Amino acid sequence: MQINRMGWRMNTIYDVIVIGAGQSGLAAGYYLKKAGLQFLVLESGREATGSWPYYYDSLRLFSPAKYSSLPGYAFPGDKKRYPSRDEVVDYLKTYAEKMQLPIKHHMKVVRIHKQEQAFHIETSSGEKYYSKNVIAATGSFQRPYMPVIDGHQDYQGHILHSSTYKNPDSFKGKSVIVVGRGNSAIQIGVELAPLAKTTLATLRPVQFMPQTVLGRDLHFWLSVTGLDGFPFWRFGVRAGTSTSVIDTGKYKEMISNGLPQQREMFMSFTSTGVVWADGQMEDVDAVIFSTGYRDHVPYLKDLGALDARHTPLHRAGVSTSMSGLYYLGLTGQRSFASATIRGTGRDAKIIINKIVRHIRNEKNENYKNA
Repeated sequence: MQINRMGWRMNTIYDVIVIGAGQSGLAAGYYLKKAGLQFLVLESGREATGSWPYYYDSLRLFSPAKYSSLPGYAFPGDKKRYPSRDEVVDYLKTYAEKMQLPIKHHMKVVRIHKQEQAFHIETSSGEKYYSKNVIAATGSFQRPYMPVIDGHQDYQGHILHSSTYKNPDSFKGKSVIVVGRGNSAIQIGVELAPLAKTTLATLRPVQFMPQTVLGRDLHFWLSVTGLDGFPFWRFGVRAGTSTSVIDTGKYKEMISNGLPQQREMFMSFTSTGVVWADGQMEDVDAVIFSTGYRDHVPYLKDLGALDARHTPLHRAGVSTSMSGLYYLGLTGQRSFASATIRGTGRDAKIIINKIVRHIRNEKNENYKNA
């Protein structure tokens, strides 16, 4: 046991501690185990399933099972199908069991600071852990983004984010606006349209990308051309998330037929509805914002690792302000696929290789100075 100058009892100093046991944390665990490092994964929930159980009921992956696996274990079943939300949840549970990763559940990390070359990690339950390196892999689901629109405080209808939308049942017979032009917004809008008067509100018209090109799924071409994992960051470009909707033709056809109808984004709320860009007022029962998420790493604020908007300061997943701090699962971290189940394994391999080299270099320096 070690006791530092602050009086903290440091029983074990790990090589790496991973925060979060979702898809990115599991991928990190796979490569850390393969590298033979002493590591631990801290997960706030009771299962290693990340945010997947909380998405809407009908969600399916946009990539086929063949391209939707974490390292070391292929997604089971028909490789051409598009797995459902619940299939992904089961896959992640099975993955954690098969890989036998050292995961501690019910460990919500609330604060990290660094002292004497070690990260001090505090949890909401009062547990403390210590590590030479940290990988933040908590994703963004806990920080849904909704723009502030004039009059929202006066609106008497229901405002929600797509993160809390489950299914169309409670909206049957109502008037609903879905804000957004990405895959989730279109899926939700099309799902609602047969049961509710549904309008899709967008800043720009929806763009569609064919699911199948020359008889092959789009992700086959992204894979063989290398575009899916292309490191755009090297050219000063943040990959981000594409707003083009992956479509078999169904979504484009339904929107063309007004199911849902598409309108330019409204300007403001009224007490009973919205004011559209052309000045028309309309009463609506609910507005669903499918406007994405922001990176959620509040436990890093004491490290000086975040900018003024609480966004990680990093380059391709390596902190630019704190040695030994890394990220996985950030949107556009290295490529289009970084925050997806198909892409996080590739990023994890690169990050773990960087950590291994960092640890090796530190050992060499210590040996030289001994």
